This record gives sequence, C-alpha cells and structure tokens, in this order.
Amino acid sequence: MDGEPVSSPERGLRPRPPPDPRGRAHVPDHHHPTARTAETGDRVELAPGEVPSDGRFANPDLLPVPVEARRWTTYNFTALWVGMAHNIPSWLLASGLVALGMDWKQAVFTIALANLIVLLPMLLTGHAGPKYGIPFPVLARASFGVRGANMAALIRAAVACCWFGIQTWIGGSGIFVLLGKIFGGWAGASEIGGEPWTLWLCFVLFWALELAIIYRGMDALRRFENWAAPFVIVGALVLLVWIGVKAGGFGELLDQPSRLGWGADFWPVFFPSLMGMIAFWSTLSLNIPDFTRFGAGQRSQILGQTLGLPTTMTLFALLSVFVTSGSEAVYGTPIWDPVELVAKADSVFGLLFALVTVLIATISVNIAANVVSPAYDLANLAPRLIDFRRGALITGVVGVLIMPWKLTSTPELYIFTWLGLVGGLLGTVAGVLIADYWIISRTRLSLPDLYRAGGPYWYTGGWNLRALAAFAVGGVLAIGGSHSAPGKGPFPEEGLIPFLKPLADYGWAVGLTASLLLYTALMTGARPAPPGAGPGHAGPA
Repeated sequence: MDGEPVSSPERGLRPRPPPDPRGRAHVPDHHHPTARTAETGDRVELAPGEVPSDGRFANPDLLPVPVEARRWTTYNFTALWVGMAHNIPSWLLASGLVALGMDWKQAVFTIALANLIVLLPMLLTGHAGPKYGIPFPVLARASFGVRGANMAALIRAAVACCWFGIQTWIGGSGIFVLLGKIFGGWAGASEIGGEPWTLWLCFVLFWALELAIIYRGMDALRRFENWAAPFVIVGALVLLVWIGVKAGGFGELLDQPSRLGWGADFWPVFFPSLMGMIAFWSTLSLNIPDFTRFGAGQRSQILGQTLGLPTTMTLFALLSVFVTSGSEAVYGTPIWDPVELVAKADSVFGLLFALVTVLIATISVNIAANVVSPAYDLANLAPRLIDFRRGALITGVVGVLIMPWKLTSTPELYIFTWLGLVGGLLGTVAGVLIADYWIISRTRLSLPDLYRAGGPYWYTGGWNLRALAAFAVGGVLAIGGSHSAPGKGPFPEEGLIPFLKPLADYGWAVGLTASLLLYTALMTGARPAPPGAGPGHAGPA
C-alpha cells in the first residue's frame, strides 16, 4: 500500500530472543527480554516470526505498526479532528436542534457536552494504538475472540458505509449547487431516478476522488489532513466575515427564545438529542486505534484528541449559529445549510473558493472517519482475500447501495432514529472493549496471540460467548425501546419492546454501561494471568 507505514511484518525490527514457549511473551516488563520501552511510555511490537504466516488471521495491514513507524504527533491528531469536525453535517447539527425547539445556547450546550462525554471512551480505546500498534478489529479480538471480533468489526463497518454514503451525497450535492451557480442550467438537466443527471455526475466524481486519496494509504491521509485542517478553518472564518459584512452585524436569531424553555418540555428533547450528538462520533470511539496505532506515544494521542474534538465541535457549532443569524439579517430567513448560503454569493471567485472549501471539508472527514475503519474491518474478515485497498473499494460500493439521501430527510429521522440507533449499538460494543482492555486485562495483552488460533483469545472456537452475551443484553436494553412519533419514523409509537421505551432516549449510555458491567461480571476470574505476567495480564480462557 503506497505510503502505508505497515508494509511488512518485519520492517524495521531488530533481532530478538525467541518467544516464551508458553506463548505469553511481549508484555512491557523491565525484566522481560523482548519488551521495548520508549520515552513516551511502554510500547510493544512483534518479533520476526511470531505470527503464523498462513494468512488466516493476519496480513500486512492488520499487523502491528513497528515502533519506529509510530510517529504521528499531537499536531497530526489535532489536525485529524479539525479536518473531521469541520464538515457540512457537523454544521447542520445545531440547526437540527434548533428545528426541534432549542434556542442557540441550548443547542451549542448540548453539542459541547456530548463531545466532552464521547471524548472519554475515545481516549480509553485509543490507548491500545500507541502501545501495541494494532487497529480496532485486532483489539476487538481480545474481548470478542479472534473470530468473534468480526461481528463487532462488521457492525462498525456497516455504520461507516452508511456514513460514507451520507457524506458523499452531501458533498456531491454541494458541488452540484455551486457548479450550477457558476455555469448555470445544471438544475434543469434531464432527470434520472428523480434527480438531474448532473447531480449524479457530481456524486460519482466526488466518490471517485475520495477513494483515489485513501487508496494511497494512511500516510497520504496524514499529509492531506495536515493542510486540509487549516484551510477549512480559514474557509469557515471567511464565510463568517462575508455574512457579517453583508448583514452589518447579526440578526434576530441570537435573540430568539427557546420554544422548550428549561423546564418539563426541554428534558424530553434534550436527552435523546444528547445521545444523538454523542452517537455522531461514537463510531470513532470504537475504531480510533486505527489512527492512534501510528501515534508517537500516549501524550500525542491524548493531547491531540482533547485539543481537537470537543473544542472544534463546540466552536463549529457557534460558528454555524452566528453565520445563520447573519443570513437571517440579510435574507429575512435563517439559512442553516452553508452550501445554500454561499450559493447566494455573486462573485465567481467566492463561489470557486467555497466549492474548494466544501470539497476539502467533506473529503477530510469522509475518508478518515468512514473509509479507514471499514477497510480494516473487512480486511479482518478475510485477510487472505481483502487488504486495505480492497476494503476501501467495498466500502465505496456499499455506501452507494444504501441510498443515503433517505437517512437525512428529516431531523427526527436523522437525530432520533439513525443516530440514536447507531449510538445504542456502538455504545454496547465500546462497553465490552473498555471493560476487557482496562478492567480485565489492565491494558496488558499477549500480542502474538491476537493473531493465532488456540491461544488465550481463541475462547470457544474463536468466539467469546461471554462477550456475545454482554453485547446482546446491552444491545436489547439500548435499542429495544426504540420508538417513533406517528408518521415520523420506522418504529412503533409504543416502542419495539414497550417496557424498554423509557431507556430508548439514553441508548448510548445504557448500552455502554450495561455491557461494561455485565462483561466485567462474566469475565472476572475467567481469564487467569499466566505465571510472571503480573495482575490483569491476558491469560488462558
């Protein structure tokens, strides 16, 4: 894979003593001859020949990143999050909450709190990346089993494919609107499937451009995010200045009172909205090791993510509110969609600048958040047949087939149904991962055994039945009560399982907490530590 730091299982490795015959080698212990410790903390890697070469459970994309290739800095992680957070769906989050009756202060508060909450599991699961250099599906093998990890990975991959389609449709639509403004006549083109053929053309071209970038590998993505992040920030600020100058200040939106108040009408909307906002990035709270595995140390990923995620999302929400308020002063009605707003510009240069900004903003989030994970997840499913590149291409195809334009048709469907359902399921998987890595294993994994049958992570035929039980119970509690208002969604008004309906508004928190507690209870004492490994080290099942 061009530009990919992990190109060979033996790249950059120094000779090491043979592994412990009990198969419990390579924990970061100063008395262990095969451990390697860096100044930024304990970091572990495989010695040559430790992983079976039959290809059943490993390929070069799934093997640990060598220590000397883990070089992403705090800036790289901050830039990654700035690039991912500055996108059209993020901009529209505040508008969705205002449409549900909040004022701008309530909307920004909800978004800020949600991103502070989701940051915690992001940092907890991200810890395994710099330490072991492994992607999310390999980390999931420790808890779900070498084969069972495919279930967790495919759930994450399915969500990512849907998100990829949503972002690609939004990006293609933005290009269609702006090019139509520049050249004219595009919206009146003959229709295919109810949409102008020129819109489909923009969608396909945008889709191809995204896959062309990620096809070059993770190092190419790192370079792209490094310069995309500041460019998108500048673009957003230019939009703020432009609308501020035209408005001579800002409009009445900032003075509009909440239709919900802060009393009994607010909380029934606040809690499901909070879960929806958490669900917006709950996908990354699972597969963040796909990125942190390239980190130079824990400090880099902790500081980079803390500086990048909650601050950027909050500031972006504020920016969207201020710009929309200015649009109300200029045009008499609030325009929440930034593409629709900049399309009103009468300068060709301004339209071209907006076109490039929308292009870069959408690509930067989509390939990082929604292609990297399923590419690794699908490679984990069949390492012999699917590598990172093929996984990315499969993601692109599936992202088109799910017809993403239907998922964003209304705020109720987008926030409550789609984001709420996704958040509940992914929170349940996160609970199992966090419980296993931090409580059961105490962050100490037997790295070679993550890639072979018959070891401590083989459990029962490659499946950890305790993890499946915790996931099933947590999942039912999280989404079993899913409900929709009459005519507003796919679920019955009384809920799928009526007595669980009160839990549905807290799906992500319920799923994470239930699976974490149940998995911990089921696994306590079930995986004893091998001799000399210290407390909490992964031992035989």
